[in-house]
Amino acid sequence: MQLSRYQAPRYQVPRYPALGAHGNHDGSHGICGQPQATFSSGVTAVWLLCLAIAGLTTHTVLAADKGAGMAGGPPPMPVEVALVTQGTVNTDISAVGTLQANESVIIRPQISGRIETIHFDEGQTVKKGERLFSLDASEYRAQLAEAEATVKLAKLKFDRSKDLLKKNLSSQQQYDEDAAKLDEANAQLALYKDRLAKTVIRAPFSGILGLRKVSPGDVVQSGQELVNLEDIHLLKLDFRAPEIYLSDLKTGLEVTVVTRAFPNDIFTGKVFAIAPRVDEASRSILLRAHVANDESKLRPGIFAKVELRLASRENALLIPEEALWPVGKDMFVFRVVDGKAMMSKITVGKRLQGQVEVTEGLSKDDTVVTAGQMKLRNQAPVMPVNQPAAAAEPTSASQ
Repeated sequence: MQLSRYQAPRYQVPRYPALGAHGNHDGSHGICGQPQATFSSGVTAVWLLCLAIAGLTTHTVLAADKGAGMAGGPPPMPVEVALVTQGTVNTDISAVGTLQANESVIIRPQISGRIETIHFDEGQTVKKGERLFSLDASEYRAQLAEAEATVKLAKLKFDRSKDLLKKNLSSQQQYDEDAAKLDEANAQLALYKDRLAKTVIRAPFSGILGLRKVSPGDVVQSGQELVNLEDIHLLKLDFRAPEIYLSDLKTGLEVTVVTRAFPNDIFTGKVFAIAPRVDEASRSILLRAHVANDESKLRPGIFAKVELRLASRENALLIPEEALWPVGKDMFVFRVVDGKAMMSKITVGKRLQGQVEVTEGLSKDDTVVTAGQMKLRNQAPVMPVNQPAAAAEPTSASQ
């Protein structure tokens, strides 16, 4: 085709068959697995702009989230807490013992004889020196009368020998013999007086009489059991303590006594004697305490449960036992300070029922975590979910 001089050449745009969605008309793909582009440069620019905006937005959100995390930190952990309080901690030893009368004796006659009179009723309270039994004393009265006559005669002979000796009418030997006979008669008189006095049997101390074993008219022998006498206004309590507490044992320690006979009554006393020897079989030491029995409720022989108070510490620091956090051989707690859990090492004293004494590591009115320690670490933020509850003051601690 020939062009005129002044006519611009025209170029014919090639026409291609319609393309599929992602390939040529024969289904093949373009270079690098991509369809051969037929989009205009404007569409491509729009797609690039959208991708750039999406990337910028994602980066901005991530940066904002990271900044927020760095500024606020992890959320506080919910925990339960309690206050450290002060109370009295008593260190006691539990033991068992047997009650005994303060004074106890079985009344026995010192001479043989027939019981003439019984001066008491069984179970009666008597005073020291009161008559209990009277034996037939007729024989002893006769012996006493004979001894008195002998003494009278010996006195006359002695006085005669003394006068004769002054006049040199008697020998010194005769005087000495008469003086010896007078002394012998006086001794015999004293013997019969003593025998006569023993026909009356008296109470050696004040107390309560038991059940008599004889009746009026019985002939009793020397040493035969007649009745028992018990002083029970003050009782003795014998019990044993392990030898490991020997250094803490001393007279004056307080004891608390409970019996099965009176389970609702509590009796008190004090240690007044400690045995000088430790029992080799049980490795324990015998102690004896006085227990007041003003109402005469208790009786000798009663089995008793004993609490011996070794020490009493006032203003001891107490925490709930749930607050303890063992790490190896050491014991820790989490103290709440300015909203953070501070892990603190402590020294534990007495363990009570539901409570623990702390001797080192805490101070009064500290707040400790009692629940939720599993997820805590030192200086972790915490949020108490309860009002701090103070530990109750104990009355005693048994060991």
